[in-house]
Amino acid sequence: MALEQDLNTNPPCHPRACAIQDCLNKNGFDERKCAQFVDSLYECCQAFYEKHGDSATTVSCPKAELLRLKIRQRAPKNKTT
Repeated sequence: MALEQDLNTNPPCHPRACAIQDCLNKNGFDERKCAQFVDSLYECCQAFYEKHGDSATTVSCPKAELLRLKIRQRAPKNKTT
């Protein structure tokens, strides 16, 4: 699904959260094999908070402050500028 479609599901971003669970189940809960699905969920969650504000909530996403921390933690360590 496209980002805008996932933002409009009930609850928002839910298809992306489910995709993570499906991936983990298929891959013996090896989180490394599902990183792209986590990144996809975080992209949706970030767009959700940009659209609705940091006080908005959806069960599919971590709170806005925690989401930003997780995104920073996942950023490549050796970025070249």
